[in-house]
Amino acid sequence: MKIIVCIKQVPDTSEVKINPETGTLIREGVPSIINPYDMHAIEAGLQMREKVGGTVTVLTMGPPQADSALRDAISMGADDAVLLSDRAFAGSDTWATSYTLSKAIEKLGADIIICGKQAIDGDTAQVGPEVAEFLNIPHISYIRKMEDITQSSIRVQRLMDEGYDVVESTLPVLLTVVKELNEPRFPSLRGKMAAKKAEIKKWGSSDIQADESSIGLKGSPTRVKNIFAPGAKKDRKMLEGTPEEQVDTLIKELKGIKCL
Repeated sequence: MKIIVCIKQVPDTSEVKINPETGTLIREGVPSIINPYDMHAIEAGLQMREKVGGTVTVLTMGPPQADSALRDAISMGADDAVLLSDRAFAGSDTWATSYTLSKAIEKLGADIIICGKQAIDGDTAQVGPEVAEFLNIPHISYIRKMEDITQSSIRVQRLMDEGYDVVESTLPVLLTVVKELNEPRFPSLRGKMAAKKAEIKKWGSSDIQADESSIGLKGSPTRVKNIFAPGAKKDRKMLEGTPEEQVDTLIKELKGIKCL
């Protein structure tokens, strides 16, 4: 079975910088981590391989520094990795990103594609489902438990607002997972050594035969009008007294600003 895990290297949330001209995040030279939800996706792929066999390939799109995220995934146990890196990909929104990833997945071939439910830098939760649409395959979002998997089908629990749904699908299928699914394993010493020596495949737009009009800023229908880091508000008031007195004070404050 061919399992592909899509991950994203995201900026450390305390070090976010913004390009004032394009309104996009500056990633080069900024401390980065693997998107936390994608760690659970990697673990899910490894557990599937342990149950039904096959290979786990980790895929990401980003600048050359994203190579380190792929090596971290290999140190956890992934078999190989592919980095999509090309200046033509710069400035991609979720639509262009999903198209680019789908072209790479078409080249690789896959039975199951796994993504984290969303990235912490964008929080759109759009890329996984959009990749599935480009590939014209079914997708199941917010997976909280794997119930059964065979060479031809999968049954999972999908997290809902009030409980969960049990959903079954034939393969190929794309899944997005939540943190309740598993606990990501720590890299082994052997894994770290393998990751240092691993050959990371690096593909550009020509390698995946991408349409130039569908990638990067040119292929992105979304335009960011403005993006900024919110300033810290200093007009805070700490309530004192007993809980009952604090509640009375809070009610008066809310009435004063006409919230009650």
